[in-house]
Order: sequence, then C-alpha cells, then structure tokens
Amino acid sequence: MSFPTSHKTVFVMDHTLTASSGVKLEMDSFSKCRSGSSSNGGAGPVHLQPMNLIPLRPVTKSLWTCAVEAITEYCRIVWDIFPGSRLIRFVAVDKTAHKLSSWTPEDQNLANLMNAFMMLGPARAIGPGKLDLFKGLRTAIEILMEPSAVQHEKRTSLTESATKVLNKGRIILVTKIDTEDDVKTLKDKFHDTLLYLNKVAAATDNLMAINHCDLVLLNLWPDGPVCPMPWRSWPDVSTIMSCEFTNLQGGVSLAPKLCNLVLKHYDLASTTVTGIPMKEEQNASSSANYDVELFHPAAAHAAILKGIPTETAHLKTYREGADYETVTLKWCTPRSNANIELQHCSSAYRITSVDVNSRPSSCLTNFLLNGRWVMLEMPRKSGSKVISHMLACHGGDIYIHTMYTSRSILEDPPSISEGCGGRVTDYRIPDFGEFLKANKLAPYPASALSSDDSAVSTPLVKSREQLSRHTKYWPITLSTTSLFTLGQQVEPLTTLMVKSTLTDDEVVECKQVILCLMSMEARGDPLPSPMAGRGGKGMKREDQYRAVWAELEQYLQVHLHSAAHEKVLKCFMDCHNKVSTPEYKGDEKVDIDQALKELDDYNFMTEREKQEFNMGGMKHVPSDLPLPESKRRRSAPPPLTPMGRSSGVSLLTLWENKVSSEQSRRCLEFQGRLRAEGNVTKLYVNLQKDKDKDDGGPRKKN
Repeated sequence: MSFPTSHKTVFVMDHTLTASSGVKLEMDSFSKCRSGSSSNGGAGPVHLQPMNLIPLRPVTKSLWTCAVEAITEYCRIVWDIFPGSRLIRFVAVDKTAHKLSSWTPEDQNLANLMNAFMMLGPARAIGPGKLDLFKGLRTAIEILMEPSAVQHEKRTSLTESATKVLNKGRIILVTKIDTEDDVKTLKDKFHDTLLYLNKVAAATDNLMAINHCDLVLLNLWPDGPVCPMPWRSWPDVSTIMSCEFTNLQGGVSLAPKLCNLVLKHYDLASTTVTGIPMKEEQNASSSANYDVELFHPAAAHAAILKGIPTETAHLKTYREGADYETVTLKWCTPRSNANIELQHCSSAYRITSVDVNSRPSSCLTNFLLNGRWVMLEMPRKSGSKVISHMLACHGGDIYIHTMYTSRSILEDPPSISEGCGGRVTDYRIPDFGEFLKANKLAPYPASALSSDDSAVSTPLVKSREQLSRHTKYWPITLSTTSLFTLGQQVEPLTTLMVKSTLTDDEVVECKQVILCLMSMEARGDPLPSPMAGRGGKGMKREDQYRAVWAELEQYLQVHLHSAAHEKVLKCFMDCHNKVSTPEYKGDEKVDIDQALKELDDYNFMTEREKQEFNMGGMKHVPSDLPLPESKRRRSAPPPLTPMGRSSGVSLLTLWENKVSSEQSRRCLEFQGRLRAEGNVTKLYVNLQKDKDKDDGGPRKKN
C-alpha cells in the first residue's frame, strides 16, 4: 500500500530568525494622571484622562513571528480538510534540535501546536557558526522514518500487502539562506544522509525506510531588497528525493505565499462564493453582498472544468494579492429542507474558509452549521443557469457537494421536444441494451481456427452476418412500432426469428405466439400495451390489431433465413388466408394475369385444397412448368410464363369478370327475373309446402 507524500510532513524551523519583517504593530500611548484633591488621602474618585499622544518607537514583528503565524494557518487548512489523515510535525533548530510534537492524533491540532511554540519561546540570536541547520534536517529524516499509527497497523497486519507499505513524506526547511552554494550544500548533504539512514532503517524493525522524500527550502528574506536568488526546482535529484527552492518575502505577503504552497502540496483548489447577502453590522435594515473564499480538494472542480480549456477559462480568476486561481460560483437562494430532499450529488469534500476570522466567513459558517444549505450557480456565457455545487453540513463538518450538471442516473429521462429524434423516453433503450449484449464481440485466438475453416466461416464473418440479421428490422422509437410494444406477448417470436436456424420446438413456439394473438383478437381482448394516436387518444382495438398484424407480416417477411422460418410465415399466412409473397430473384418475372387468377381460386379453396396447394402447387398448373425447389419451400405460386401467353383474355377482361363475380355474390337477383317462361314465379314456396304437410298432402281439384 502506497501512502501519498502529503501523508507526513515535517517543518524544520530556524529558531534564530530575529531579523525584522517590516510589519509594524499599531500601538497607542496614553499619559495617565490623577484628578481630585490630595487632601482626601486618596479617598476621592480617580479619573484617567488622556493627555497628548506621544508616539512610541515603531515595533515590528520578527521573521520568526511571521513564520509561526503563516505556518499555523497552513496547518489549520490541512487539519480542517484532512482531519486525522494528514500529519504534521515540527522541529526547531538553534544550538540543538527541539522536537515539538509527535505523530499521535492528540498532537495534530492547533491548541497543542500553539502551546508548543509558547513553551519554546521567542527567537533568540546565537553566535556566528553555532547554528547547525543540518542537525534539524537529520532529525526530520529520523522522524519521517517513524511509522504513523495507520502505517504501523498496515505493516503488522497478517496480509499480503503488509510488506508492501511505502513510506513517503515531505520536509520543509524555513530559514534564511544567503548564497546558492549554501542551497547546493544543503541539498547534497541531505541526499547523502537520506541514503545512509535508509540503510540503518532497513536493518531495524521499528523504523521504515523512506521510499521518497520531497525537500522544500523556504528562504525567508527580511524587509528590504528582494532576494537575488531565483526559484529553482530539482524534481529528480534521485529516485528517492526531489527538491525545491522558494523565496518568501517576510511580512504581510508571507501568508498568501504559504496558501499557494498548501494548494500545491495537498492538491487543493479555491472557490469564491460571490453575492452572499448579509445585513450590515451598523445598520440592520440594509444588506450588502459579500464574497467568501473556500479551500477544498481540487477534485470538486473536475466536473465543471473538464472539456475544452477555452470554454472553461471564464470560470477561473486570480485573487488579488495571490498567485493561485479561484473558481467563482454565485450564491443561490438557500433552503431549509435539506434532510427531506435527496440531491443528485456525485461527490462531497470538506471545506475550510481562507479568512476564517472575517465577518462574512463567520456568518456563512454559522449559517451552514445551523442546518441550512446553499446551492451554488456556475456562471455561463449564455443559456439558463446551472447549479453545479451545494454547501451543506454533516456531523459538524461543512462539505461542498458536486452536483450532476447533466441528466442524473437516478431520475427518469426528461422530455426533449426540440432535440433530434423527439422525446428521450420514446427510444427503446432497454431493447437496445439487449441488442448490444447479443452482438458483443470477444477475442478469438487464431490458433483456435482449424484448417477446414474457410474465409467465409470465420468468427468475424459470422458476427457480421448475425448483426445483419438483427438489424434487418429494428425500430428505434416506440412510436414507430406496434409489434415491439407488446413486450412478453411476442417475446419468444422476436427473439427466435433473428436466429440463422430454428429447431422444431422453436418453430412451435413462434406459431404459438401467432395463435395466441389470434385468440386474443377473437375474444376481443385489448392489447396489453396502449398505443396512442397522434392526438393523444388511444387507437381503436381493431386499428391496434390491424397495425400489429401488418408489422408482424413485414417482420416475418424480412427474416426468412431458412425453411423453418418459412414455416412460421406460412402459419401466419394460413391464419389470415393469405399467400406468402415470393422473393424476386434475378430476372424472374411473374404473369400478372395468372397470379390474379390463382389468387382468386385460392380464396375459394377448402382447407384441404389449400394444404395441397401449399405443398405442391395448384392442380391445374400445367405439368410443363416445373416448380423450382426454392419456390416449393416457400409455399408460393410457381414461376409463370410471360403475360398474355398462358391465357387468351386480356387484363381488362379478367378484371371485369372479377368485378362481376364479386357483384353476383353480394347482390342476389330476384328469381322471377331469371325465369325464361313468362317471367312468372311462385312466391312463398316453402310456406305452401309446410301447409300441405299439415293437411295430409296436396288436394286434387274437382
């Protein structure tokens, strides 16, 4: 297990930084005098009256004081965001090295840190040559080799990863360096000592060898001319060491510089909440807008900063007096029902205020600690506002939550009428997922191919053929299909018909689906999935079944992959008294007259004659027109001679005969008009027969 470099940090502080930083302490001077009679023996009232102000000599902070204040703020930020997981220790160096804290959780707080600095006392000057900074650096290396509590737990656990615990850390030296030669000497000597102490630690059980150490040299320069030495970095001194040299001007700019370092060392980012309405302290009836800057892990900005850098550049700005960028988010109207509503968040991270003692930061912190929560709006160049983050309190800690700026996976897809393809809910998303699973590709080793496999039977060719079968008919949206909205009612058929071959049992299952739909229509059952029309009203039952039958016929026609598939189509055609349409191949032509005549004859056939026709063709087909094997399998009419050669009548005559035959069946002519003998017929013949039976037979006339 690898711990990050930021897991352990050791500050080595030069306790001899007595030089002035140039930061003045504002102090007022008062002259005190007693008023009243001295005869009362001092029993009268005593009044303190200010006299003329006498300016005192300016008092400035030392570099040590500025360094302690800035490093204390550094530690506050780290411990607020990473409580217990990021550890910091301190070593002060003068004539000797003083350890001020330990790795225990009890020492990782500001109270113990301030108490340790108080016990150490202010900076004190020592004679030249008596300061040995390397004693402090050697002590810091030894401290880094001491395992923390979590490292000790991992090392002593009876697991395979117990021996793979890596020890990394950072050592920050705060001192005043005069020349570049001093920097090179410190760097080289530190590296040699690190290698030596690693060998010593490897021979013991209580210490851990350092796998990587980052040495940071902070050069505190007093008030006055700027340090002539530039910033430098050595990222690869060796495989176990990197080094960086930074100049810091002592004074008011020291704290912002260390804020920049803490962002870099712990991968943090800055967010400025702007437009916070607050009541004025002097006038409670009026309010003003304030800004509050927050620090948090940089991962909270990953969602809004991904993409093209030029499109997200407007989100970042530089704070005044700081060298780092901050993301500006706008305050939105807060709500108090955070426990009731579930927000769609992708992540949450602890935050801390940069200026913790300011009134706006204190008001925002108290506002959130009281159970309120705030939505933060991401600025956009155009379009509607986007809520990108949320501030809320959990268990006494304030977190920044990253919101989903796109469609959430926890909610139903919204309706998008202006987008391509219409409504999002109209797409067959679950069916598309099953389609992807059925056509998923997998590696196939070339060694598994036998010598008998030809180029047309490789797995890639078979996969393409399968994909072609699955996409012959696949409606994208539910509004364009009636068949696939039925769900389980047609599930076996739609799944089996896309296969290259069907077994006898699978053919029976497909036929059962067709017969089940036929029985549902005969009983007048409504279809299980409602299909709405254009006006939003539901379709009639007859129209629903008509649409389903038409689409089912089309689906079966395009999936004629084998003779077994044609049996399913034949079953459908038999149920609807239809003849399956033959495929057109090459230059084959069909005589239209003969096809129409055979279609009419087929409609008047009995069931037995239909079966004989489907098996071998019509009996009156001439024997000199043999049926091709492919046509016989498809139970379709045989190929015919060109139009006009097999019949002596024209297409117009055939059509007139068809119309007259249909008219004769629909409109029966009165029998008296059909009689040739005087156009006279006897009425009520059946009634006369019944009367004769009742009278014992017909009577003879006299």
